[in-house]
Amino acid sequence: MRAYIIKRSLLIIPTLLIVSMIIFMLVRLVPGTVVDAMIALQMRRGGAVMAVADREYIESRLGLDAPVVTQYGRWIGVVPQADGSLSGILQGDLGSSMWSRITVVEELTQRWPVTVELGLLAFLVAQLISLPIGVYSAIRQDTWGDYIARSFAIFCIAVPGFWLATMVIVFPSIWWGYMPPITLIRFTDDPIGNLEMFIIPAIVLGMAMSGFTMRMTRTMMLEVLRQDYIRTAWSKGLRERIVILRHALKNALIPVITIIGPQLGVMLGGAVIIEQIFGLPGIGRLFFRSITMRDYTMVSGIMLILSTFTVFVNLAVDITYGYLDPRIRYR
Repeated sequence: MRAYIIKRSLLIIPTLLIVSMIIFMLVRLVPGTVVDAMIALQMRRGGAVMAVADREYIESRLGLDAPVVTQYGRWIGVVPQADGSLSGILQGDLGSSMWSRITVVEELTQRWPVTVELGLLAFLVAQLISLPIGVYSAIRQDTWGDYIARSFAIFCIAVPGFWLATMVIVFPSIWWGYMPPITLIRFTDDPIGNLEMFIIPAIVLGMAMSGFTMRMTRTMMLEVLRQDYIRTAWSKGLRERIVILRHALKNALIPVITIIGPQLGVMLGGAVIIEQIFGLPGIGRLFFRSITMRDYTMVSGIMLILSTFTVFVNLAVDITYGYLDPRIRYR
């Protein structure tokens, strides 16, 4: 196991290098440039039409006049900046916003508690919904409870999260005059108010992610319950709770964890629309605004952080397999 962890950890380095190249190029393939966005903003504010010289000045100030390879090297930190300094990802510098000049690290430091809290609550809600219902649906196969559980799973898969979030805001405000708080309440200031603000977005996001896990849990439980060692456990007269929790569930969870693990990364990145709808000032909302403004540095930094997190989550999931099933051995 130790050799496998070391090997996988070393493999993370070329993986993230390739990911960084893909991120850097994809951001610049988005139609329109940050220079166009700046010019359009000034024109909307009543400014005169900018000359070619002004455009060239902005490109030079932002470092966009250099070749793409040079820009990537500066972002990574292997090519000196225009002022001769060497700063980039390898030096722990993700760059600065092309609009506000605030560093990416500073922006993420201010906003990550909101996104992490929302993501963890949504992840917890998703598992509290999907695992018990999936197990119950399997052990009560073809009963009314199973039919209701499967229908609920299909509902969670089919209904878009952004639509459900919009309905949660619109209908309660019409029927009861209630709307979730839209001003951020810090947990340290008011724990109850903070939970009230996050619980509804967490339930909406968690429901959107729980449907497929429910279906997978039910499928794997049914497969495990048909195994010979489960029949042996039943024949020994063990209680249902012991058979399900000690013998069946542990083995059934191995494929399910393949889905559950990456879901945490997906929730942190997939909170973009939910944060926008509920007015949560997290990383997702910052990411949405940065894409709209073509802020290459900010978008690239956020995507790289989320990609790195996902890579480490996948490593943790693979390591967990060995603890859940002693038959699995890594070399």
